[in-house]
Amino acid sequence: MFELDHLAIAAETLEDGTTWLEAMIGAPTVAGGRHARFGTHNRLLGLADGLYLEVIAVAPQAPAPEDARWFDLDRFAGPPRIANWICRTDDLDAARAALPGMGREVALSRGDLAWRMAVPEDGQLPFGGCHPAVITWDCAAHPAASLPDHGISLRRLIVTHPEAQALEALLSTSLGDRRVVFETGTIGLRAEFNTPGGCRFLG
Repeated sequence: MFELDHLAIAAETLEDGTTWLEAMIGAPTVAGGRHARFGTHNRLLGLADGLYLEVIAVAPQAPAPEDARWFDLDRFAGPPRIANWICRTDDLDAARAALPGMGREVALSRGDLAWRMAVPEDGQLPFGGCHPAVITWDCAAHPAASLPDHGISLRRLIVTHPEAQALEALLSTSLGDRRVVFETGTIGLRAEFNTPGGCRFLG
């Protein structure tokens, strides 16, 4: 029903998140843009297999949205970290029906990009944010297609949660990506990457 699309790295400021990611992964990001609907902005880094990393933060002086920001950014604090994983689907309605708690559909656009995403009313996805967000791209080209190739690929995404087995079972008929593994433990996301400089880790 869906496949891995990108990983979102939340930060208190975009500058902090960018500096952290570039140092940890060993490659530069490129400018993304602003999301007026949620008062956020981002930078991007392309990966192999059509994936990418997104650094996202609240945009200074941007008007506050009427409701909660996506990726639970209203409550974010601390050092930059992987806060969410996002999967794409061709049928957002079916995904929302199959996975209760995903949230309402929100339509967004920026430049040549247009997409719809399921966003919870309070900004936090189920399982303490460990459940993937789901997106449908309504544009001719996926954003990863225009990002520089740095020879970096995702090796594993490790999703940890006290009820990891329940989350894995919930997603078992929708996601068949062997790079995504589930482990019982403290809530969190971490990822391993193959890079020209060796294996790199992000948490």
